[in-house]
Amino acid sequence: MPINKNALIRYQVLDRCFRNTGRKYYVEDLIEEINKVLQDIDPSKSVSKRQVLDDINFMESSEGFSADIERIQDGRRKFYRYSNPEFSINNIPIKQEEIEKIKAAIDVLARFEGMPQFDWVYEVVPLLQHKFGGLQSNGNPVVSFDFNRDLKGLEHFGVLFNAIINQQVLRIGYKRYFAEEPKYFHYHPYHLKEYNNRWFVLGFNQEEDNPYWNLALDRIISIEVTSLKYIQSETDWEEFFYDIVGVTRYADAEPVEIKLLFSKTRAPYVITKPLHPSQKHRFVGDKLEVRIKVIPNKELFALLLNFCPDIEVLEPEDVRAQFQNTLKESLCLAERNLGISG
Repeated sequence: MPINKNALIRYQVLDRCFRNTGRKYYVEDLIEEINKVLQDIDPSKSVSKRQVLDDINFMESSEGFSADIERIQDGRRKFYRYSNPEFSINNIPIKQEEIEKIKAAIDVLARFEGMPQFDWVYEVVPLLQHKFGGLQSNGNPVVSFDFNRDLKGLEHFGVLFNAIINQQVLRIGYKRYFAEEPKYFHYHPYHLKEYNNRWFVLGFNQEEDNPYWNLALDRIISIEVTSLKYIQSETDWEEFFYDIVGVTRYADAEPVEIKLLFSKTRAPYVITKPLHPSQKHRFVGDKLEVRIKVIPNKELFALLLNFCPDIEVLEPEDVRAQFQNTLKESLCLAERNLGISG
């Protein structure tokens, strides 16, 4: 059973009391000791007698700490202590179930090895593996991530990460694909996001007066930390990304409902891996009708192109027309690359 923060605080206070052989702790004393600590953290918090008794029972249980707690009669009252004063909940061996959870967490943590700003992972992971022993069972990982350590632009990740945490304004040199010269501007970074195996940063472009300017890390050619005053963002980034696919959100654009039709062969894939959290679907004959509510952007059309020829955009008409134009451009490019003439 997961232990929340307040429960862990109570168990630690009880542990300290039960190990103290120089004093008798009656239930009222235990309540008082716990409340002292809780109210230092939050004056509105307190604990009841029933909660303390439940905590003691949990500490004695195998689901808890298997503690041997004595209830010693002292007149009409009882005081509590460990039968072995050397016992502590902080000294008990870690359970196999907890080892497996730690192992899974280490596997996730190790994903950041090789990324700037996370070099400490090289030291922490082996220490954890040694501390908890056996965390590299069979020598083969059981979890893998799609991550390219050689991805261009990762060298900027650490600087951007620190700038967001420390609220620093940057002067960035940025060169778009096919641009002849880079552009330089002052940038207030807010959020790092990975999409389609590329990293992006979103922030305020001071020269463009745009608070949602996204930059691909692989197009950044230089970063310089400045002493300019940082302008904070009030954006809820989880909400910001909910209405789009990818990272591009056009100013003042609103989500629209898009109706799509997929072939029978593609239906299982779209059902098991939805295009967007807003997705709703139903079968119409042997085809799958899908509805999503998003702001159309270039990432959405790129995603839909991946389903050709098993997809048709039905509604709205402007999205259907834009998808058809994108499809025609892709076909023309493919024909030119193959040397096919009309």
